[in-house]
Amino acid sequence: MSADRHITLAHGNGGRFMRELIDTIFARHLSNPKLDVTVDAAKIALSPDLETVITTDGYTVQPLEFPGGDIGSLAIHGTVNDLAVSGATPLFVTLNVFIEEGLELATLDRIVQSLGAAALAAGVKVVAGDTKVVPRGEGGGLYLATTGVGQRARGQGLGMAAIREGDAVLVSGTLGDHGTAVMLARGDFDLRGSVLSDSASVLSLTLAVGETPGVRFMRDPTRGGFATVAHEIARATMFDVYIEEDHVPVRPAVRSVCDILGYDPYYLACEGRVVAVVAPEVADEVLALWRAQPGGEDAAQIGSLIAGKGNVILRTAIGGTRLLDELEDDPLPRIC
Repeated sequence: MSADRHITLAHGNGGRFMRELIDTIFARHLSNPKLDVTVDAAKIALSPDLETVITTDGYTVQPLEFPGGDIGSLAIHGTVNDLAVSGATPLFVTLNVFIEEGLELATLDRIVQSLGAAALAAGVKVVAGDTKVVPRGEGGGLYLATTGVGQRARGQGLGMAAIREGDAVLVSGTLGDHGTAVMLARGDFDLRGSVLSDSASVLSLTLAVGETPGVRFMRDPTRGGFATVAHEIARATMFDVYIEEDHVPVRPAVRSVCDILGYDPYYLACEGRVVAVVAPEVADEVLALWRAQPGGEDAAQIGSLIAGKGNVILRTAIGGTRLLDELEDDPLPRIC
């Protein structure tokens, strides 16, 4: 491979440098007999007895590496989680990589290694991909785009249409960890902290409750955080989403940062959490199943669906109420 330790435009021209880049970094870390770097289309075997589910997403975050994760593991977790909360088992991922000229090869190597490890842990295979290099100043160092394919039982009943008045609102863990960790890693506010991103696969959480009758809806609260998911539920059902502030799990460090900077943890991105709406009679069962899984130890029931006008209402710790407005401005750009 070239002795240059940074990405150059030649790494994206389809020639020797690009071939060496794919062989020495991507093929090495994404070792998978189904990953054939010599073809333009991959063949995957799917069962005719199951529904096939597909998702696609893009990932951009600064810094590229942050406490608790990096853009590589984030891309796998985000793709896997979108499939998992739909009730599917993730199987395959395709990967598109947009590299800015000047990125250190060592940084790219670490990130792809992390991506490969996250895929292996989640049980998914990277089966196809593409690499592009953009000129210096035209990218954020590295952008990733993925497509994920999974399968689920036919007739899976998860969705907004299944939600009923009186249903319970659950979260699988603390809110705001990812957004806070990335914010602190940037160093823009001269704050220091030990908050780690919650970036992780939620597949074990969704599989644990996937066959529990009364689980109506699941979603991972990424950009826009929990409040955005709550507004999607309220808008689709026209029920009020009524939240008890005292019941919402938020780490003290996250709460402190939000208090200092005027942020609200309900709007901060999570990358390893599940929001679920379940029948009230199975709420305790779902919480027990989640708490038995890694990453679900702080699961809590934080509210319920009540008759109303499609608002998101927070009952505060001092007994008052306030509306959680729908997010308009992005408080933390380039977060996922």
